[in-house]
Amino acid sequence: MVSRFGLVDLIVVVAYLAATTALGFRLGRSQRTATSYFVADRDIPWWAVMFSVVASETSALTFISIPGLSYAGNLGFLQVCAGYILGRIVVASVLLPRYFDGKLVTAYTLLETRFGMATRRFTAIVFLATRGLADSVRVFATAIPVALIIGPVVPREWLLPVAILVLGILTVVYTYRGGMRAVVWTELLQAGIYLLGGIAAVVLLGQAVTGGWSAILSSAADAGKLKLIDFSLARDNPHTVAAGLLGGAFLAMASHGADQLIVQRLLSARSLRDAQRAIIGSGIVVFLQFTLFLAVGLGLWALYGTRTFASTDEIFPTFIVEQMPHGLLGLIVAAVVAATMSTHSGAINSLAATTTHDIYLPITGRGADDPETLRAGKRFALAWGLALTFGALFFPEGRTPVVVIALSIASFTYGALLGGFFLGIFVRRARQRDAIVGMTVGLVTMALVVFARLAIAAAPVLAPVLHPVESVAWPWYVLIGTMVTVGSGTIAAFLPVRSSTPQRT
Repeated sequence: MVSRFGLVDLIVVVAYLAATTALGFRLGRSQRTATSYFVADRDIPWWAVMFSVVASETSALTFISIPGLSYAGNLGFLQVCAGYILGRIVVASVLLPRYFDGKLVTAYTLLETRFGMATRRFTAIVFLATRGLADSVRVFATAIPVALIIGPVVPREWLLPVAILVLGILTVVYTYRGGMRAVVWTELLQAGIYLLGGIAAVVLLGQAVTGGWSAILSSAADAGKLKLIDFSLARDNPHTVAAGLLGGAFLAMASHGADQLIVQRLLSARSLRDAQRAIIGSGIVVFLQFTLFLAVGLGLWALYGTRTFASTDEIFPTFIVEQMPHGLLGLIVAAVVAATMSTHSGAINSLAATTTHDIYLPITGRGADDPETLRAGKRFALAWGLALTFGALFFPEGRTPVVVIALSIASFTYGALLGGFFLGIFVRRARQRDAIVGMTVGLVTMALVVFARLAIAAAPVLAPVLHPVESVAWPWYVLIGTMVTVGSGTIAAFLPVRSSTPQRT
């Protein structure tokens, strides 16, 4: 199987990696200040920002795990995608105007203007921890198909480590050099490659299955795999109308309004209107993109229905290696690599931006245009790139789809972050103490929800309390965390304080 990866395929992959690195170096020539490095002088056209947002959401998780969802289930995941569009509309109308009014570089600066520096640092640290864990998972996911390909020449115990190191280090190189401008324009190239790869997979699956797509869709319909809408209220089912629309909307509000990874791209747009067009347009493109990869999963089910796999994450990589013709095989592998390199590069830049602007500058007192700030930002980019790469080396293999793991990690803290922003916007009485209390309670609560099974196993006395939330599906995490954060922060706002602290408005 793996030996089919030939010289032509290798040339295609190497050519892609070389082109990406060269583009990053070329775009990095114009970096003179930290503002240029982190938000590209706010001069990126809206359509480029839109595809950059799409590419940042599309890591190897999309390539690997999304087809596995329809292979093992149905099209219910699209309910979550519909919620993504609703959440983006809220971000465009509520949060983006505030970011652009302040000409901010990071999302968490907004919380300082409302509450104070301590809140800004608190949320920045939460983001750094969450993004670091989530993107280590993404790097690990990309290594799965790469490991399948290099298997014949690398001992099995070294397959994933070698793949992780190669992908991680290459991404660090061009991101360190080129900054946000390199991130956006390479992501545009990468989006085109992986979308082409998904379309190619659809065409080939139609040729590989007797009767083509008519037969695939007919058999899928008979098996109930075309089911799209589920009106059930089961709290353990992530793919229902309620979980999709409400949970998906809150997840999108958090990921696109309170997560520096996406906010930083939106802040690089030329105007507020351009940023709004980019974020809403990205929701539509993402919906179509997930439809494409879920269709790939249906085709794989028709082709491999009787075959046993250790994990659903191995199904599409197996098809790539076994069925793709030479040249196209290399292109698809490049597409998989491109998908994660785009997200990985954006994560490195956003982590470096948050570390620089929310941690480093307040401590040192330097200005954003200080040449030393740019040098510090690049050093932070290098450090985070290496940290994410080596973090992926310690991620354990398992049967749970990595897309679910990554979304669960993100959802764990997203509620607290989004709740902090909502407190500042909608609860005028809230002070810095109240925001930190609310977010802390939100984080502790979600830790109990996400890790309920582990907590019950460690302390059975907690079973009566945690059992109701033990099986709550991941789309509900952000909604629950947001409600708890806003609720507890509001209660704290009505409690007396020992000293009178002026409220910021």
